Amino acid sequence: MTDERLSVHSVTFMGASLREMESHWRALGVRRLSLIDSQLAEPDLATMVASGYSVETVCHLFATRDSLLRVIEGAADVGARAVYMLTGGRGRLDWADAAERFRDAVTPCVAAAEQAGVALAIENASSLYADIHIAHSLRDTITLAEMTGLGICIDLFHCWAEAELPALLERALPRTQAIQLSDYVLGDRALPARAVPGDGTIPIERFVATVLGAGYPHHFDLELIGPRIEREGRLEASRRACAVVSAMLEERDG
Repeated sequence: MTDERLSVHSVTFMGASLREMESHWRALGVRRLSLIDSQLAEPDLATMVASGYSVETVCHLFATRDSLLRVIEGAADVGARAVYMLTGGRGRLDWADAAERFRDAVTPCVAAAEQAGVALAIENASSLYADIHIAHSLRDTITLAEMTGLGICIDLFHCWAEAELPALLERALPRTQAIQLSDYVLGDRALPARAVPGDGTIPIERFVATVLGAGYPHHFDLELIGPRIEREGRLEASRRACAVVSAMLEERDG
């Protein structure tokens, strides 16, 4: 049985309709959802959520203050707990100036999100996404979150090999609104190179034990994309991932 704390990110089934995604979620036994902001415009989303789902997170690529305000409103309408963001790129700015620009742009949205009951967060993402993001390590993501008053979405895939990760987690977890899990097989260069948890080298079980032991209260999101996932089949890869991580969580609870 899939642990109730798990979600499978909508990007895993990118290109499928909302109803097709719902059939996958039902097959996997997940009731928590991690959505892409464009799905907030789906006319059937609110009805579907009301049938027994909860929206944990909504992913948003920050572009303008107004666009984020619209996403906050849409997220609140379906009872979403958090919106997590990529920040937009830096252009020709250095990191500090880009961070200040992002802080100034997002600050008015923080109060709106608080009033709407929606948390705001930023995630760590590869520097391959430098055209749309500026936080490419967990350390930099923490720094930016502390500058802006935002929360954090930890994508383990992009930070598992960082130096002093335990200390970084201790600093990040009080702000952490979501955690994303997937694995990496050493030597895989076929981007985005994600694998089903348990198939690779990332110490996911130890990480899960650490964050739960530190009191992390929210869900774990499985973000499964890339050639390995496509070869196995998105649904089958998701099914195995749910089983593996559910077993980790059950062992920890036991």
